[in-house]
Amino acid sequence: MLATFTKAQVAAAGPNDISDALENGKIVCFPDCPVELPSPEDLEFLRQEMPKHLSSKNISYHPESDRIIGIKGTPEVVERAQRILKEQNARHQAFLKKAIPALAKDWKVGTASFRPLQEKGRDLPAHASNELVHVDAGAYGATHGDGIIRFFINVNPAEDRVWASKGSFPELYRRYGEKAGVLPGNGADGQAMDEGLFDRLRTSFSNVCSALVPSAKFLDSSPYDRAMRRFHNYMKDTPAFQSTAEGHQEFRFKPFWAWMVFTDRVSHACLSGQHAFADTFVVPLGSCRLPAMAPINILKTRPA
Repeated sequence: MLATFTKAQVAAAGPNDISDALENGKIVCFPDCPVELPSPEDLEFLRQEMPKHLSSKNISYHPESDRIIGIKGTPEVVERAQRILKEQNARHQAFLKKAIPALAKDWKVGTASFRPLQEKGRDLPAHASNELVHVDAGAYGATHGDGIIRFFINVNPAEDRVWASKGSFPELYRRYGEKAGVLPGNGADGQAMDEGLFDRLRTSFSNVCSALVPSAKFLDSSPYDRAMRRFHNYMKDTPAFQSTAEGHQEFRFKPFWAWMVFTDRVSHACLSGQHAFADTFVVPLGSCRLPAMAPINILKTRPA
């Protein structure tokens, strides 16, 4: 499940080598961080100050509105944090546009986040917890079948960031799709992936409103997004799934390693670790070379 690219392998990679690994449900790992990091002073500022100023799950820079949320503090603290995340996001984008050019061509840039707290033992509600294995459902509103790539860097100088997975989406759909209620024909919502009139009207309304009130984008939905939300919730709400050894793997990302993954195609959880960058990008289905591997197309068929 892990596809590792050294610095030399990144330099020698063809335009589709890394993107094909992502589309095939691999976690792409870079032991040599492929992007420049903030200055040591800025990194220490994030590590020391951000835990004190967190006001929500994560601290996130929103490029569409050029503002930072999830933080409380003096204007100087907020402005410095925003500058660091904005500059780092630009570095991530520059690297990814070279590494996965086709996937990056028409993507939507989501948030650039810093995760300042120790993930182990945060005691968050199940649906918000990073410690429970899940696939991502939605990113800043409905995705309508587009993919979610997240790019991470562990900037803890001493502690690994530990992940777990129970497999990629096709495997999970085959094993748990019926129990989760997402097989074709299992209900009124989330089974037929074609969007109806009401879905299209809701999307149009959400798009108009979000131009004035950005949070209105969360009003959007689609049959696909409802099915993925159901699967996400089934995983997090089912102790038997969380405890099963079937398909379970753990990965340790050492200090200053980077990695990325289609988080809707690969189940994942962060079991422990503190201080990481996590940037999100929404990739149009039409940009994928392997669309059959996308969850929206897998959800259209019953598993063999």
